[in-house]
Amino acid sequence: MDKAEKHFDFVVVGGGIVGITTAFELQIRHPSASIALLEKESALAAHQTGHNSGVIHAGVYYSPGSLKARFCREGKMAIRAFCDEYKIPYKICGKLIVATDQDELARMAALKSRSAQNDIPIEEVSVDELRKLEPHISGVGALLSPSTGIVNFAQVAQVMAKLFADRGGVIEYDCTVRSGRESKTTVTLISSKGTFECAYAVICAGLHSDRMISAFGHTPDYRVVPFRGEYFRLKNQPSNLVNHLIYPVPDPERPFLGVHLTQKLGGGFTVGPNAVLAMKREGYKRAHISAGDLLQTFSYPGFWRMLSKNSKSAAAELTTSLSKRLYLNRVRKYCAHIQLDDLAPYAAGVRAQAVANDGHIIDDFLFVKTRRCLHVGNAPSPAATSSIPISKYIANQLCQDSPEIVGDH
Repeated sequence: MDKAEKHFDFVVVGGGIVGITTAFELQIRHPSASIALLEKESALAAHQTGHNSGVIHAGVYYSPGSLKARFCREGKMAIRAFCDEYKIPYKICGKLIVATDQDELARMAALKSRSAQNDIPIEEVSVDELRKLEPHISGVGALLSPSTGIVNFAQVAQVMAKLFADRGGVIEYDCTVRSGRESKTTVTLISSKGTFECAYAVICAGLHSDRMISAFGHTPDYRVVPFRGEYFRLKNQPSNLVNHLIYPVPDPERPFLGVHLTQKLGGGFTVGPNAVLAMKREGYKRAHISAGDLLQTFSYPGFWRMLSKNSKSAAAELTTSLSKRLYLNRVRKYCAHIQLDDLAPYAAGVRAQAVANDGHIIDDFLFVKTRRCLHVGNAPSPAATSSIPISKYIANQLCQDSPEIVGDH
């Protein structure tokens, strides 16, 4: 592509699953519209979409009435329907949330109540039933989420992107958007591959969402703090080690779900993730360090306020990151069958966590709407599961105030 200005009805920035799904949804709604998807990498799904655990979440954990609860409930069925239509493999294996002591048993009861409020199927499992379902898992009780499953979300994104391109959508790779500006009638995006002009833009920038809001001349009231989630692949284990996904009961003192045991579609299992501060926004390895990214994190008062509120949890996560044996102990709470030598290296992921100025972790999805742009500010798990209803929400929000018909050339 040359440096000349390119004109589109819609431009979507970001080639993760939320961006791809949004571009495809806009195309379905406006089949005559010209739509471009801009991705800064040379491939799609290169970051959070391609580095997650691949779980189709049921929506057990999320606050009733939240966007997470609503979108996850709708999204798990939509993803399955899409996979069925386009022959993408997935597996509904169910998830067991295992309590290992009486305190966790009490918290498990609260989870059951929350699931009922969210209209999520959930079943209580006794000790004897747990032993029959999972002979290698120890606990004093469990909850069974029968609708939880696994899929390769990167594959889902690739299939959807092909559909988008086959129907006339434009995908620009190696295209970094540097800034943008809005007028009453257009959005102008300045990129490494020239200038794009469009009627509306959707910015799905993931780990750089706050930076993109700033690049468009606005001041975000949060900052992205990157957390690396470290996994291990299990070796030396039988293929029937577990039949379900195995999760601990969430600890209210920890902002994340904890280390869980996950089946993989291609066979085998992983355990993880923990959650430690990444030294770079796309820092998948400990050696990945960016002085600029660190400065942005450490100069942000909200980061230090968050740290003070979660100091005990942060210390625990750091120690398990530094000690493989301590990491193993978290797994052995519910699966003593796993030994230290069973933990083999596996690719880490990085979570783009939005943190407010007062230090609280923004737990729900966050969208920032301006005249002609919609920025996806915070889209943590279960964003992949929820991507289809998220795209519908974005499409509804984007043009609701505009009387013109997009794509009516």
